[in-house]
Amino acid sequence: MFYAIISEDVPASLPLRVQARPAHIERLSALQAEGRLLLAGPHPAIDSEDPGPAGFSGSLVVAQFDSLADAQAWADADPYVAAGVYARVTVKPFRKVFPQ
Repeated sequence: MFYAIISEDVPASLPLRVQARPAHIERLSALQAEGRLLLAGPHPAIDSEDPGPAGFSGSLVVAQFDSLADAQAWADADPYVAAGVYARVTVKPFRKVFPQ
C-alpha cells in the first residue's frame, strides 16, 4: 500500500536541509530503485520553483510500504529528522486514484 509522509520544517531550515540532503536523497533513490517511490519533493516556502534563501516549508513523500508501522519507521529514520529539519512528520495511508 502507498503511504504519504507529510513533513513540516522548523523555521529557517535551509542550512540544516543542505547539510543532510545527500543522505536524504540516497534513501529516496533506494526507494526509487526498488520501484516503491510514487513521488517525492519539497514544498517551497514561497510561490516559486526555486525559492532561493526562502527555503522550504516541508516535504511530501508517497511510497509503498508493507504497513503503516513500516512507513512510520522509515520516516522516523530520515536524515532530515536526525538533522532537526522537521518540526513534525505525519504518516498516512494513501490511495492512488489518478492518474490511472
